[in-house]
Amino acid sequence: MLASFDQVTFGYDGVPTVKDADFSLNENERVGFVGPNGAGKTTVLKLLVGELVPDAGEVFRKSGIRIGYLEQTGGFESDSTVYGAMKEVFREDEELIAALRETELRLATSPAEELPALSARMESLHRRIAARDSYSCDVRIKTVLGGMGFECVMNQYVATMSGGERTKLKLCRLLLEQPELLILDEPTNHLDLKTLFWLEEYLTSYKGAILVVSHDRYFLDKLTTRTLELERGKLSSFKGNYSKYKVLKAERFKEEMRAYERQQEEISKLQDYVDRNLVRATTAKSALSRVNRLERMDRMERPAPPPKPPRFVFETEEKPYERVLSAERFDLRAEDKLLLHDATITLMRGEKYALVGDNGAGKSTLLKFLLSGDKKVVLGRMAKAVYYDQENADLDPEERALDAFWGRHVGISQTDARKILAQAGLFAEDIERKVKELSGGMRAKLALAIAEAEKGNLLVLDEPTNHLDLPTREALEEALQAYDGTLLFVSHDRRFIQSLATAIYAIEDGKLTFFKGSYEAYLSSRKTASPPPMSAEKEKKTDGFRSKEERAREARTRNRIREIEARLEALEQEETELNAALAACAADYLKVRDVTARLDALHAESDALYAEYETLI
Repeated sequence: MLASFDQVTFGYDGVPTVKDADFSLNENERVGFVGPNGAGKTTVLKLLVGELVPDAGEVFRKSGIRIGYLEQTGGFESDSTVYGAMKEVFREDEELIAALRETELRLATSPAEELPALSARMESLHRRIAARDSYSCDVRIKTVLGGMGFECVMNQYVATMSGGERTKLKLCRLLLEQPELLILDEPTNHLDLKTLFWLEEYLTSYKGAILVVSHDRYFLDKLTTRTLELERGKLSSFKGNYSKYKVLKAERFKEEMRAYERQQEEISKLQDYVDRNLVRATTAKSALSRVNRLERMDRMERPAPPPKPPRFVFETEEKPYERVLSAERFDLRAEDKLLLHDATITLMRGEKYALVGDNGAGKSTLLKFLLSGDKKVVLGRMAKAVYYDQENADLDPEERALDAFWGRHVGISQTDARKILAQAGLFAEDIERKVKELSGGMRAKLALAIAEAEKGNLLVLDEPTNHLDLPTREALEEALQAYDGTLLFVSHDRRFIQSLATAIYAIEDGKLTFFKGSYEAYLSSRKTASPPPMSAEKEKKTDGFRSKEERAREARTRNRIREIEARLEALEQEETELNAALAACAADYLKVRDVTARLDALHAESDALYAEYETLI
């Protein structure tokens, strides 16, 4: 065991953030940590690493344990270059290699009587260097820095970098230090999708335990095997990743509710018997026995239902023409830097487009350009665009939250305004605060409520999932799935993209490319390089001469593709049924084991079929 809580309680101003918490972390575990914004997850992490002391209970840590802790805003400080700061991790390795070289030189020039001792020292140094893999330090540094997007700035000084870049550098440093317990508080912040994929793969092979707070559902599903939840001060543990946690949590609530209702029914029957029979001489004795049972009963509290998530409803007032927005053969610049050359983009009614690309590629700049009124941008007739800015820069920090909403929608009554804000997760005490006093998550909810009330038929959203907890992300996702207008959005949440996007625009190497299809299909096309991303303009197809053998081979390929698609559809149906079965039998260990084993086999077959499918299309 690496660390544990024993009846830990901690709070601020007499209000407990966590109460009577018990949990433990073991070697090589992969644990996800979830809970609503403001629940106190960061407080629990600080208790775990010793930055806070509990009000009651004890925190145990393994003697001599090495803990690496990445805070959300834990910017790295150093006077060195990026590469130099990372090389400091391997100072002992450098000393060992230097000692080996010095021993080799002495061995060549020392008298014979010193040779046995020098040989023994050299052998010892060789063993220690091999055990630490000291000669690979440079490779490890460049692998991590390259994977995290620093390959072109290794000689830049750390002090000249932004806060987000320094947080990423702190993560690089921790990955190179390889502590026994790696605690990560929102490590996916500031990461573009390419870097996120790299980090995910790197952490799956990490030699040590990981405790991670993240709002990225794919990240949690791929990396974790246990989930901790902090809700209303209670710390709970669930086996499995985030998706399994959701199923098990729902089932646990149902079981607790059934147990509570059974006890209430028993109490009611006992009390009814007492009320009817206590005053009768013939039945008073049996009534008193029931009174004793009632007094000895350990009464359950009614299980608190999960907090109600926010609710968004995006509606349109008018139906635009089929082509909602278009811009042809334009260049996009940020100051003196050319981001896109000769680009074309077209948005059609009812489609949902994800805009993807590396950090700094120009995604936000492109969104602002499309709504700038530039003469090269044509907004379709009846089209009404609504823009969500990831920085919420259009909100006046000195305004009350209610006024920030109401000032933009004066035709809405104050009662309805308060109702819309409450549905978005801002309640009476929140909407009376100034915007600058709201948390990042609250400001995001306010801006989304303002956008919702616009009733636009073209939504342009720049990182709407930033600062939102998982229930709010899922509520927003559900609302946008039901939205019948046109959507263009940027997000680093891969499940959000996969759930919404019907087409992808990608900024890569200074070009804007178009892919019609889901995000998963887009990623598959990139892995196989077939088919290539389509141009936004329809490609022309040409038919050349094909031999009889070629036509037969193509026919066999088409048949095999149909077979695979049919089988994948059957597997998806079976997976849906198995997930429902898993929810129904969550309390039965043997059934859960059997269903999980079948799911694993099903996923393995699906992966193999998808791999074959990618070679055929």
